[in-house]
Amino acid sequence: MGSEPQRIAYGSDAAQFGELSRPDSGASARTVVIIHGGFWRGRYDLDLGRPLAVDLVAGGYTCWNIEYRRVGSGGGWPATLTDVAAAVDLLGALDVDSSRVVAIGHSAGGHLATWAAGRAGLPAGAPGSSPRVAVTGVVSQAGVLDLVVAAQTGVGDTAVPDLLGGRPDEVPDRYRLADPIGQVPLVAPVMCVHARADDVVPYAQSSAYVAAATAAGAVAEVIEVPGDHFTLIEATHPGWTVVRDALPALFAGHLSD
Repeated sequence: MGSEPQRIAYGSDAAQFGELSRPDSGASARTVVIIHGGFWRGRYDLDLGRPLAVDLVAGGYTCWNIEYRRVGSGGGWPATLTDVAAAVDLLGALDVDSSRVVAIGHSAGGHLATWAAGRAGLPAGAPGSSPRVAVTGVVSQAGVLDLVVAAQTGVGDTAVPDLLGGRPDEVPDRYRLADPIGQVPLVAPVMCVHARADDVVPYAQSSAYVAAATAAGAVAEVIEVPGDHFTLIEATHPGWTVVRDALPALFAGHLSD
């Protein structure tokens, strides 16, 4: 079952904290960061990631389920991004093995997880640059991975312009620094899990990212699963089983065969 989650702050704001859960066996060399979705908006929180953390802890993983400032509750550009970066970097100061870290994110969390894996490529001074802890593997569950297209096509209505404070033609530098598809190729392998029937975040967000990443020489794949946008975060759903089964390979630095 694992221990009760330990709430740990990584900043002074009420939303700057995470829940660290450990398996019964104690220390684990496998640390998973869980980043919830909700289109970066304040009405959603890390409750969405708790069932996944419980399942992973039962499987022997250490889980860091993070909260962050969201649009409507102090977030947006650049706070949401810098919060995720700070939460990941805090792993280096905790009693966990941060040498290999896999980030799992759903929807907007998929964006943040994939972006976090590309922080080393950001220019000096950019939000989230100069990481102290590297994300070495990513699972994007129906992630928003092409922010320009998402903004142009109204994914989440105005969610992307709300996050970045404008449309692509208004704040192009912010899109350049925050958009996962613009970060390729990443060193970390990226597994995108998506249901083609998803009517919240289009399947094309994952397939376009993987096409761009592989064309640039990165290791990435998209796995089509049954269900819809929300079944991916149900711990009993086949779409989650795919993720759990892929973790050993991701911790080894590659994707499943």
